[in-house]
Amino acid sequence: MTAALTLLLIGWPLQRALCGQFEVTVPQTIEVLRGSCVTIPCSFDVENNYESNLDNTCKAIWKIALETVVFDSSTPQQNKIKGELTGDLTKKDCTTTLNNMQPEHSKKYFFRVQCNNVLRHNFPDQKLEISVKDGPPTPTLTPSTLKVKEGTSVKVTCSAPAPCLSHPPTLTWTPSLGDIHETLQENQDKTKVKTSVLTFTASHLHHRENISCTAVYNKQDGSIESSVTTRLTADILFAPQILPSTDCTNTTGQLNCSCESTGNPSPTLQWHLDGFPVNNSDKFAISSETLYDTGLKSFITWSRPQWRDFSPLLCQSSNSLGSARFYAYIFQPQTSAERYDLVTLAVFITIVVALLVVVCALLLVIRAQKTRHCLLNSKVAMNLGVTNGEGKEVPKATEEDIYVNTADILK
Repeated sequence: MTAALTLLLIGWPLQRALCGQFEVTVPQTIEVLRGSCVTIPCSFDVENNYESNLDNTCKAIWKIALETVVFDSSTPQQNKIKGELTGDLTKKDCTTTLNNMQPEHSKKYFFRVQCNNVLRHNFPDQKLEISVKDGPPTPTLTPSTLKVKEGTSVKVTCSAPAPCLSHPPTLTWTPSLGDIHETLQENQDKTKVKTSVLTFTASHLHHRENISCTAVYNKQDGSIESSVTTRLTADILFAPQILPSTDCTNTTGQLNCSCESTGNPSPTLQWHLDGFPVNNSDKFAISSETLYDTGLKSFITWSRPQWRDFSPLLCQSSNSLGSARFYAYIFQPQTSAERYDLVTLAVFITIVVALLVVVCALLLVIRAQKTRHCLLNSKVAMNLGVTNGEGKEVPKATEEDIYVNTADILK
């Protein structure tokens, strides 16, 4: 009994496959943009004894009720809904395109195959619901959220239904961060979808960036195009970075420094002096404030610093992905050798100046004595008589001559 039941369970599907049956495969629902077309993917099967009846006399008919025909492939211009059969009925392909869909066409449809022979069959059990919309369907982003580490290669896919194959949507990325690759893909129910894949390398510059995909649909009836946008916000994880705004101001008796950092996750900031952490004290006042959602700014005030106290003042930012450091202030005090050199130079300059003063004073004294000696000699020569070579006495010089000679000496 069990063996017979097993054979029955196996044999029944096999018999159906071998004998064939009347069935049709269409999507359950399709959304259509008002004023555009819809391509209905359709395939069917018949019982084996009707296979030979599939010939060029067959036509595709779409109905909304048993007696209401909206499309007949044999009379495309006389139909309530204009369109065309794009499939080949002899190959059991009943794919059909219906044009210029309007809201009143939002109904449930079923397929009928009809040939100029005994093959005439309705498929009312499998109906297609067409929904005509005033606006286009919203494109889908995959993944819907983006949270990756900096340096990761990222692929984001934008998918938009393409119910009208003659007017597929145009997909546009904002901003365009990298390479873009577009394809027309097929869903499981044979409907088509336009896809665009954006590939880029994640950077901290992309953090909080709104990445959007816009689908633009051109309508078949020539009316104004419709567009719809979907977006996501990039969440890029990156190690801390210390910003260039970090600086210090040194005034009399006080040193003021600020350090600004950004990172994701949000970083912490710590001041270090000579390699050791600095906290609030009587010399140091530290405060901080949050910048955006991943930034932090810290302030430090150093009161009454002395030159001998100065060491490298370091700002360090850290999070779970790494750390960054920046020397906010570096003071290089004079070494003992440098101070000795300065003292030696000052002593040398002082000695040189003193020697120059002494030399100048000696020169002035020598010149003064020489001038005095010359004046005395002139005076003696005027008072004593001097004979000439013949033994005669030279006349005594007059007072006027003395003045003249004195003038000559002074010259």
